[in-house]
Amino acid sequence: MENKDIKAVYFVGAGGIGMSAIARYFIHRGLVVAGYDKTPSDLTRQLEKEGMLIHYEECVDKIPEACKQPASCLVIYTPAIPAEHQELRYFRENGFEIQKRAQVLGTLTRQHKGLCVAGTHGKTTTSTMCAHIMHQSHLDCNAFLGGISKNYGTNYILSASDYVVIEADEFDRSFHWLRPWMSVITATDPDHLDIYGTKEAYLESFRHYTELIQPGGALIIHRDLEMREQLQEGVRRYDYALHEGDFHAENIRIEDGEISFDFISPIECVRGIELGQPVPINIENGIAAMAMAQLAGCTADELREGMRTFGGVDRRFDFKLKNDRIVFLSDYAHHPQEIYQSAKSIRELYRHRKITAIFQPHLYTRTRDFYKDFADALSQLDEVILTEIYPARELPIEGVTSELIYNNLRPGIEKQIIRKEDVLDLVRSRDFDVLIVLGAGDLDNQVPQITEILKNK
Repeated sequence: MENKDIKAVYFVGAGGIGMSAIARYFIHRGLVVAGYDKTPSDLTRQLEKEGMLIHYEECVDKIPEACKQPASCLVIYTPAIPAEHQELRYFRENGFEIQKRAQVLGTLTRQHKGLCVAGTHGKTTTSTMCAHIMHQSHLDCNAFLGGISKNYGTNYILSASDYVVIEADEFDRSFHWLRPWMSVITATDPDHLDIYGTKEAYLESFRHYTELIQPGGALIIHRDLEMREQLQEGVRRYDYALHEGDFHAENIRIEDGEISFDFISPIECVRGIELGQPVPINIENGIAAMAMAQLAGCTADELREGMRTFGGVDRRFDFKLKNDRIVFLSDYAHHPQEIYQSAKSIRELYRHRKITAIFQPHLYTRTRDFYKDFADALSQLDEVILTEIYPARELPIEGVTSELIYNNLRPGIEKQIIRKEDVLDLVRSRDFDVLIVLGAGDLDNQVPQITEILKNK
């Protein structure tokens, strides 16, 4: 990508949320942008409208001519694509420069000042918040996010700014390609043990990531983490948490679905922050986002305005209906600690109402490793409806089913396991007070229909 002769970019696996953001970056720069994806989706159809050439059949003949020149075409692939994929094999055998999405983002952090957010959970919301604060400030920014920002209807922001906000993903050690100028680390609860093997290896991966922060920059790390960072000379270190740390909140007020607080900072305290997306967990996410934006140079008024107007992220504590009769929301939470935070937040907002969750576990390995933690987290709610496990990239593991979670839910909780196909019928046949759909699988595809059913009751 440093090569000035790049005229075309080809994506093997074009339709993922992260890949599409980079595709848009190159479309915006006027390059020929093409790619393969397995299935058409709203996202791929939108990319085609914006000028990307996409096909859905694994076939070398369908690669456009401009993308068959090794000297002028950069190939970007996602680790989800199998090594024997015939298009990927064609590019490998013919001497093309082939990069993972994460390598491309790494190059961007060398060309811009990278404001990166890493962590097992909270990173999508925190990076999207930071991008929104920066974008509406005098500094502006580019951004590559892991979710669709409701403020912009996209997962990416492009500008002439020197700053780029990036969600730093620890999956497959992708974040080791980055060279952040500043980074937040929100959490290090072990995940992706199918890749890392042990908790120690997972924490070591984060330690190595902190070594990559550039001198002159800063690390903003949550106070309660088990990991030990290792910073280059000239990197400042700050910590944050809800009630303590260099950056924290005071005078938190949660009433009538509204949340406000004072932002305490070693640089400048900012009173009267109002949360545009009033969810308790977003107080802490907001502290981290404001800390990074403030260190980059945003003013008190810009922080206040950015937080007040933040609209949230699709599928992150995403309210679909909110009236006196019914509250319905969907949340991408799929790790026990995320489910715990999500359940805790919804319980704080609706103390005296009956809360029902429909949860689709994601991955056999994750369910096997954490089924007791999932059950503990879900047990904060009044009723839990489980569907079968969403396999994503995995084959079934004998003895690993949703029953592992079901059997460990606290006594007295209402609970059942149903097939995903029966979810809509269940919603039609029941009345709910507060309903949340949880998980990172494909149950979310039914959320629009669930919303309609509940609206029409």
